[in-house]
Amino acid sequence: MVALTIVRLRNIFAVVMLSGIYSFLMATTFLVLDAVDVAFTEAAVGAGITTVLGLAAMALTTDREKIPTHWPTLPLAVVVVTGAILLYAVPDMPRFGAADSPIHRHVVPRYIDETPRAIGIPNIVTSVLADYRGYDTLGEVTVIFTAGVGVLLLLGRTRRRPKGSTK
Repeated sequence: MVALTIVRLRNIFAVVMLSGIYSFLMATTFLVLDAVDVAFTEAAVGAGITTVLGLAAMALTTDREKIPTHWPTLPLAVVVVTGAILLYAVPDMPRFGAADSPIHRHVVPRYIDETPRAIGIPNIVTSVLADYRGYDTLGEVTVIFTAGVGVLLLLGRTRRRPKGSTK
């Protein structure tokens, strides 16, 4: 409902605020699904930094979106085709949480059996994040750091006055 409301609104402030709420809801969903690292990234980048960037961009523009002069047929066609492909693929997915899904037959037993010996870290979640998914975790940290630096640069920037201006 939040996403549909965002699409229908023309008030940019309301869109920015609802986008932050949507990102917070998605972070909560990831947390419920035990994807804490993804939830943290979504909360920091989606709900936090993106909202601040949206508000900063609003300061440079108007508060209302211009009404489009034509119907956006190409973006609509891309969304419909992508949605159809995703819906076509859904029946081939394993049931959520099924014990016989491929991840539980191959990957998980390997992590449980080999992690303490191979890495020497007794906590399997920590070892997966630190070793097996080290590059992924580094990428997430890089994204958060880059977004933070971008926000600081935008907020710390002062407007320059044109030469000869007294205001």
